[in-house]
Amino acid sequence: MKVIYRTRIEDVGKKAQEFLKANMFITFKEDAPEDLKEYCFIHYENNLIDEIKPEDMLYLNDIGYKIKAVGELVNTNLNELGHITYNFLGEAEAKVGGTLYLEKKEIAPIGVGTIIKIIRN
Repeated sequence: MKVIYRTRIEDVGKKAQEFLKANMFITFKEDAPEDLKEYCFIHYENNLIDEIKPEDMLYLNDIGYKIKAVGELVNTNLNELGHITYNFLGEAEAKVGGTLYLEKKEIAPIGVGTIIKIIRN
């Protein structure tokens, strides 16, 4: 197993949890524009080691989700801004460039201290 990406949620915007109702959430590094911070889960470290690919696994703490598709901007945006959308609707085709598409599965609780990591087997 190889860790491709790892970060820890350090802050939660006032409206970030609302996106969970639509089976998605958004992350951004701490230098996010002020008008976007309230919609995001904020993290400080941004350690993208390798390009994320379909079939890699996303973990929210210890709960795993298979990556189904990777938007064309995910790796660039994650590396440069720490900013992507995580979509848990099970779609196998990347329709939005900055979105990571995951298997359809209930999203584990997310908050300050949640570890997000992506692993390749």
